[in-house]
Amino acid sequence: MHQYPASARQNHPFAIKPLLLALSGACGGLAFAQSGTPEPAPVKDLGVVTVDSGRPSSLPTQIPTTMEGISARQIEETVNAADSEDALKYFPSLLVRKRYDGDYNHAILSSRASGTGNSARSAVYADGILLSNYLGNGVSGLSFAPRWGLVTPEEIERVDVMYGPFSAAYPGNSAGAVVDYVTRMPTRFEARAKVSYAAQPFSLYGTDASLRSWQTSASVGNKSGDWSWLINASHSDNQGQPLTFASRTLASGTAGSAGKPVTGAVLARNTADQEIYVIGSGTQYHSQQDHLKLKLAYDVTPQLRASYVLGLWQNSAEGRPQSYLRDAAGQPVYSGKININGRDYAAPGAGDFPLSNESLSHAMHGFSLKSHTQGTWDWEVAASLYDYGRDLKRQNTTALPGAATGGAGTLADGSGTGWNTLDLKGTWRPEGPKGAHIVDMGWQLASYQLGYLTSAVAGNWITDPAGAMTSQVGGKTRLQSLYAQDSWAFAPRWKAVLGLRAEQWSARDGHTQVAGLLDQAWDSRSNFFASPKAALSYQLDRSSFLKASVGRAVRMPTVAELYGATSTTNSQYLNDPTLQPERSWTGELSYEKDLNHGLWRLTYFKESTRDGIYSQSIVDAAAGNKTISRVQNVGRVDTQGVETAFAGYDIGWIGLDLSASLTYAESIIQENDGFVSVPGDTIGRWQPNIPRWRATAVATYRLDDRSSATLAARYSGRQYRTLNNADVNGQAYMGVSPCFTVDVRLRHRIDRQWTAAFGIDNLNNAQYWNFHPYPQRTWRAELKYDL
Repeated sequence: MHQYPASARQNHPFAIKPLLLALSGACGGLAFAQSGTPEPAPVKDLGVVTVDSGRPSSLPTQIPTTMEGISARQIEETVNAADSEDALKYFPSLLVRKRYDGDYNHAILSSRASGTGNSARSAVYADGILLSNYLGNGVSGLSFAPRWGLVTPEEIERVDVMYGPFSAAYPGNSAGAVVDYVTRMPTRFEARAKVSYAAQPFSLYGTDASLRSWQTSASVGNKSGDWSWLINASHSDNQGQPLTFASRTLASGTAGSAGKPVTGAVLARNTADQEIYVIGSGTQYHSQQDHLKLKLAYDVTPQLRASYVLGLWQNSAEGRPQSYLRDAAGQPVYSGKININGRDYAAPGAGDFPLSNESLSHAMHGFSLKSHTQGTWDWEVAASLYDYGRDLKRQNTTALPGAATGGAGTLADGSGTGWNTLDLKGTWRPEGPKGAHIVDMGWQLASYQLGYLTSAVAGNWITDPAGAMTSQVGGKTRLQSLYAQDSWAFAPRWKAVLGLRAEQWSARDGHTQVAGLLDQAWDSRSNFFASPKAALSYQLDRSSFLKASVGRAVRMPTVAELYGATSTTNSQYLNDPTLQPERSWTGELSYEKDLNHGLWRLTYFKESTRDGIYSQSIVDAAAGNKTISRVQNVGRVDTQGVETAFAGYDIGWIGLDLSASLTYAESIIQENDGFVSVPGDTIGRWQPNIPRWRATAVATYRLDDRSSATLAARYSGRQYRTLNNADVNGQAYMGVSPCFTVDVRLRHRIDRQWTAAFGIDNLNNAQYWNFHPYPQRTWRAELKYDL
């Protein structure tokens, strides 16, 4: 059991709850149990959160900076969690760009100063095993979202988040946030099962559909003597809404009678606020996913534990388009020159109506040997491997929906791609666990290998084998790191954490081949960087703290950004082997106040980033509406803002918990010579995907020991997707719009084993965008069994 400092317990009979808020802030304010039944909480002393339990977080256990968290019970009570990333839904300043249940390739995490196009500026772990995909960044070309599917919501014991690059134990990818999922291990025999269902009536442009998702999961585990084990399995069948849309600008048509007269085109406006005809939808996924995880732990001695985890994930997905156009006979039109309201337009093609089939099978392995003496020395050896065992994507190039035969296409094969890590860690307490110094140190190795072969399929794109090579890209990067960090209680009421991280980065074996155009082997590269870190806390009085943190982060270019040029019928990605690493200085200053029944936090943050790495996308109408993305360095981006969060329990009534957060950010491009459109026209513009305002609010009321009701809301303000802020209309495909959504959840424990829940996401049925349309009102129901 975590303990609250004795002096504070004497003053507050339930002070363990606001202390838990110190870790969880506005979201973890949800992180307490039923009234009068407190959950295990971390210790807080001098503004420093200390986690010490049988399932500790991999985050640093002694650092005075902003950390948030949420437990399994709060997730179950307050979040309609279909996927593991849903646990982050109400955290201050965080957003996961999840488009539908089971979104496996675009669910990117954003934070205070990092937008949804920058997945490589956050770090996601599960029990210390890397889930973030640093083979690439964002979703341009190939997609590099974290591997959320390797954790199910039912496995989660706790989620911890550290904001900013303030620990020397993490690479520069921690510039935005570090997320660690702590998953459950049994302490006795247990068996669990859950089934859930979601329905989303979706209406947009010419689409009017009812979309459904099913999810089932089960787990069984036990602890017997020195052994413990857990097996978790899940299956999901998900239907997503249309994600892309084909269009023609009104002005591009020519007056006359040429072309086939069609009806069904929808008049709308694009991101540049031009009038367009939307002629159809594309990339509507139907995916079926399976997850299997085995976890083993053996207590070699009472102070030494060996752990192994095997995770298997497979996904079969079909992407299908729909034409809104109809001919005189009422049949859908997918090709041929068209005439809309007396103006003829370019013929639709495979670029307008992409078809895709994906078959993915990935595996994760993790091993650790860790001591837990709490004496002078503790140490850990940890290794992990993530392998793209099978990664195949088929897509049409000329074939269109409704064709009698499959037609020509391409087959992209990324099998064998993956990464591995090795960590050697130590903790030195020269004066014991309560001494003035606690020193963490370690050596880390992370290696990434990318290889994608795209081949032509001349006959049937659905079934025929690969033919001639059309492109082949790949390469390797490696990061070796040494770090040391000292938590130093140098005076009464004061604590400092001083750290330094030294990194050696290299890139090699880079190659880019495009049939008939390019066959280039790139030179190897190597760089060395040092990143200092510092944090300081001062206890103003028994209930308030002042904390300051500063750190440098160096985010290295990924393999795909360096070498991964790709091209399909409807998209093209242009790499840059000369990219410079992204270098950031980040600082924050926080005041925390324990208000007895709640905790209030006020944080000022500031970040300056040089050579920021961005991928900018444009639509090339002349190339058949192909989306072309180019990666580049941006000279300097400065971000500053204020974040305030409150979380309290028993507010007004026993059993009523309230939490809220509000973030203001100003993120401006200060220098940039590399914009490919008009050099210099990005200066003074807003960084893409960073809203000026964000807010969350959550209210949970426990009617009794068995039932609870939650009402939650999220808001995100105006933002842009492009570096030059040319997308003035966010309420359109490829735009980023403001949003305000309300969610509800009702949970009832029927008896000791059975629990039912009902929820609605986006109760107000808001229509909003982040390049793609987000889900509309979604109804959810679930039934869970716990033995």
